[in-house]
Amino acid sequence: MASMKPAARALTRVSPFTPHAPLRPHRLSGANSRLCSSTQATQQDQKPKRSPFRPAASSTHDWIGPPNPLSNLRPIVYRVSENETELEKRLRHLRQETEDWNHTFWTKQNITFSKEKEAFIISQLKSKGLTARDEQGRRRALSSEVMAEFYKSFLDTNRTRHAQYNNEWYRRNFTITLLMARVALNNMWKTFTDRYGSKKNTTPTT
Repeated sequence: MASMKPAARALTRVSPFTPHAPLRPHRLSGANSRLCSSTQATQQDQKPKRSPFRPAASSTHDWIGPPNPLSNLRPIVYRVSENETELEKRLRHLRQETEDWNHTFWTKQNITFSKEKEAFIISQLKSKGLTARDEQGRRRALSSEVMAEFYKSFLDTNRTRHAQYNNEWYRRNFTITLLMARVALNNMWKTFTDRYGSKKNTTPTT
């Protein structure tokens, strides 16, 4: 990566955000890949939050932060190019809004997953006359076969919600891709007309 300007280096010392080249739209990943551990979500059982420090948008690169402990998604601050057109602004706003929508969904989903998982473990141990911790204070664990019952039940219960999320995710990505194509075509046309106009103005007359 090319060396950053002094101001950018100073910013990274007080913020975990780092500069990155402009990104393409995310690809859809499986629902399970977003689920965080029960410890993370239980310790931070609260409304979806972003980092209190968000760097100002750059004109040359996006800012990429570390994975959020609740949603497991990296926050992004998209660049604002110089002389941004209305179409580019529309694209940037949609991408940023989609990032926030995605973060909110997976934060809520992971918290729900962690709560239900914890309740399942406690109920299973209680049915066997066991406490959550053994005599040494270590947390008891259930077998993979028993936990598989919970995972299947959770996915079955949330099947409709995940299907709705997938449909919305595809719709947003399709719209973003179309806007990116329009922006690219507009930029190509502007470059062509600028070069053609420049050549035409410099052509000697007889």
